[in-house]
Amino acid sequence: RRLGVMLATVVMLGALAGPALAEQAGSRSRAFQAGLLDAGTAYTCAILRDGSVTCWGRDNFGQLGDDAILADKPSPVPVALPAGRTATGVSAGLGHACAVLDDGSAACWGVDGTGQLGDDATLTDRPTPVAVALPPGRTATAITAGNDHACAILDSGSLSCWGFDAAGQLGDDATRADQPTPVAVALPAGRTATVDKRRLVTLIAP
Repeated sequence: RRLGVMLATVVMLGALAGPALAEQAGSRSRAFQAGLLDAGTAYTCAILRDGSVTCWGRDNFGQLGDDAILADKPSPVPVALPAGRTATGVSAGLGHACAVLDDGSAACWGVDGTGQLGDDATLTDRPTPVAVALPPGRTATAITAGNDHACAILDSGSLSCWGFDAAGQLGDDATRADQPTPVAVALPAGRTATVDKRRLVTLIAP
């Protein structure tokens, strides 16, 4: 997928001012604006204008996040975000999806065979979002989901990744062991990460 070890690209299509999507219901059509959109493997998730998240498509691992029976959905279903929370970013991976919430927390849902949900729990698939165990005192500003891992930019400018690490995709310069909680990416000395206006993750000087 599109996530490298140290330079991650958050591919989120559709700006807040972009074209509206249309939901058809018989002869009626309800337009809604998608703030952010990302397509995973045979499913897609989008943030709506009110900050809610909706997903549609394949649902064999709970990657649609709607806390329902695992069944493919040909039309969007709402993701069961934590009560009172909205999303500012979303990314869809192979069988799991992740979002940054309005309070700076991060949540993931779907398959968890290699710890890609980041919740430091038993490796159990989740059909509803669970909180990512970010480092104490840190919040997330951007997130991206790979095949079986995920990474986030933190408010400090550091990067954290979690999940599958057989090829070193967590970037922590350690033994290539799967991590069910975020580990720090070993960025070059004196470098931090940020998100530019096109929502691309880049490395910049302090």
